[in-house]
Amino acid sequence: MSELDDIRSFIAVVEAGGFGRAAQSLGLAKSIVSRRISRLEAELGTRLLSRTTRGVSATEAGLEFKARSERILAELEEAREAVAQQAGGVAGRLRLAMPLTFGYRHVAPVLGELAQLYPRLEIDAQASDRYVDLIGEHFDAAIRIGSLKDSSLIARRIAAVHAVVVGSPDYLARRGRPQTPAEIAGHDCLLYTGTQEQDWVFRAGKRSVSVRPQGRLRSDSGDTLLTWAASGLGLALLPTFIASDAIGSGAVEPILLDYPLPTHALHVVRPPGAYVPGKVRVLIDLLVARFGGIPYWDPCQMAGHGRASPKDLPGEDAEAGEEFAHQPA
Repeated sequence: MSELDDIRSFIAVVEAGGFGRAAQSLGLAKSIVSRRISRLEAELGTRLLSRTTRGVSATEAGLEFKARSERILAELEEAREAVAQQAGGVAGRLRLAMPLTFGYRHVAPVLGELAQLYPRLEIDAQASDRYVDLIGEHFDAAIRIGSLKDSSLIARRIAAVHAVVVGSPDYLARRGRPQTPAEIAGHDCLLYTGTQEQDWVFRAGKRSVSVRPQGRLRSDSGDTLLTWAASGLGLALLPTFIASDAIGSGAVEPILLDYPLPTHALHVVRPPGAYVPGKVRVLIDLLVARFGGIPYWDPCQMAGHGRASPKDLPGEDAEAGEEFAHQPA
């Protein structure tokens, strides 16, 4: 399919802004990519790219050709998947973006199971806490926790995500166990820098109580904060999918359980469109099967403490696995 290879190379050059970067992303020699583009332009009888000392960009004709080519490639992929499913399996390449810690701890085993169930399925999992552009970076799906910001994407809620404040037994024995959120002000806190939200917000009955934690240790890694907390260096606010094992072993203890923290949700998001590729559908089905309901990392939702009802989950009252479009957060 040399024509399709030429088209894919052209799209890669436009998105990369240069032949060298496109060749690297495709795993090809730069000369091969250049030859493909020249052949494509000769066949079409028009110039698709503008080449300057600053880089490469698509001409007006090139932009039109790229848009139509992307639709053709998407329809080709749908046709392949339809045939593969009729043949009794899921095939193709699943490109997934997932959070670093949650992905390593909880998604990676599910992807391994998925690979065993579908031997013809290729999986490319990118683990990072950066906010990826699904459409621009050609991801089939992403796993996201918390607020959803891309109104054009389609989301499926998989499970609730709870958080808890923890400290080591040694630290709590030395510094005391806070009985109310206000008492956190007198403690060393381990601060998460991966979000713009700085306050710790608790629920006291129907009221919200905000506390501005203070501390000298900061990190964008939840695992790092957990290690520091277990070492007796302070209090940390962590999702239970990170803290549950340490709580179970006694390395840290949960506190302020009568003052629940906001509950978020775990989602799978995908590009817009009514058609759900088979590779994405089987991923969602397996995630719902493994994480739906009360996830295994959240046994009894901390023995019933911090339980949130659907009304406490703004915009997240769908059942696990139910698909919905969403608005910007």
